[in-house]
Amino acid sequence: MQTVDKTLERTFVNEVKDSQDETILLRGWVYKIIDLSNIVFVKLRDKSGIIQLVTNKEQIEGLKLENAIEVIGKKSKNEKAPGGIEIIVDEIKILGRTYYDKLPFEINSYKNKAALETQLDHRTIALRRPEIRAIFKVQNEIEQAFRDYLRSKNFEQIHTAKIIDSSTEGGSEMFTVNYFDRRSFLAQSPQFYKQMMVGAGFERVYEIGHAYRAELHNTWRHLNEYVSLDVEMGFIKDEFELMDLEEGFLDYLFKHLNKVCKKELEMYKVELPNEVKIPRITLEEAHKILLEKYNKKSPIGNIDAKGEELICDYVKKEYGTEFVFLTKYPVAKRPMYTMPDDEDKTLTKSFDLIYDGLEITTGGQRINDYEMLKENIIKFGLNPEDFDFYLDTFKYGMPPHGGFAIGLERLTMKILKLSNIREATLVPRDMKRLTP
Repeated sequence: MQTVDKTLERTFVNEVKDSQDETILLRGWVYKIIDLSNIVFVKLRDKSGIIQLVTNKEQIEGLKLENAIEVIGKKSKNEKAPGGIEIIVDEIKILGRTYYDKLPFEINSYKNKAALETQLDHRTIALRRPEIRAIFKVQNEIEQAFRDYLRSKNFEQIHTAKIIDSSTEGGSEMFTVNYFDRRSFLAQSPQFYKQMMVGAGFERVYEIGHAYRAELHNTWRHLNEYVSLDVEMGFIKDEFELMDLEEGFLDYLFKHLNKVCKKELEMYKVELPNEVKIPRITLEEAHKILLEKYNKKSPIGNIDAKGEELICDYVKKEYGTEFVFLTKYPVAKRPMYTMPDDEDKTLTKSFDLIYDGLEITTGGQRINDYEMLKENIIKFGLNPEDFDFYLDTFKYGMPPHGGFAIGLERLTMKILKLSNIREATLVPRDMKRLTP
């Protein structure tokens, strides 16, 4: 194999068709080798796609599947080749040799036959399959759309601490960290900090960051480490303004994905609506619908996983959408900072967003009055002194505010109709998995 001319600039596979250059330099991995004796076809895969190389036995000497290679060749039209273009190879150079006897599973087969756990054990190999990489292309665009939409609404991005003091959030579902011989915890959310930043003068903030839940769940819908898309907005009228904001984001997101992820959505046979309109139903109404339409009893102050599936079945039939906002959750089922309802003080100005049978968002208006918040902390059996760092901001004119959080992996999973949240997680962390 010859040395490749370094004066050429690399072209990505998805750029080849529109390139004006006759001679092309490509880099990528060997995806498939088809040896027809007198001619050899090599499929090269890079991050943007797959292209066919036309070579001979001499040029592919020593070549194996998944070698990282560099190629110089000339473009040639071929309707039977992927994308209608192939490369007649002049030179090939191996950049990264392989040292395996057998791949852990087939990367280039038409159908992925490997079990999910096997794929997760060999995550970086599984990610070489184009349809698995496609999940994270979509996920990347979800994040980008989240940023772009909120920036257009005058929000600013923040980054808050993930190692926190024991007093910031209660409960047993927290991971303990030894912080210089002090007991500390991994944050379940940036909740307190994003509220504080509203009061600090940012007014409108968002964060994309990891959150940690030490929940003893090992299901298709749970992770112990996940990415949270958080929003907090000051000077709001009520919780419905927050629902309007999230509905606007999802409408923007689906339009964005339909534009930039056509290929990825087609891989998963997904058709996203061009418009998102989300009905709002009180929790009490949802309970009645589940009982009357499906003979399904619900837990007090909430709905369970089966209830989420059934209420989405109802709104799909009645409203033609897979989304529904459930509103007016009881005070007892919401955190101590949640604003009570104006008309019924046993309820709150809060909501959940259910998407295709799964909760992806919790949100609501927060208490913004210092004395009221302090009193509520006491009502919840907590000590206000433990929350001084948080309460202090409320002494200096905190505006009416609220926010919500979207689980990135859950949103990705539902958009692509995946069966397990780990498929939508680059490097999953659950009860049993701490590597890779």
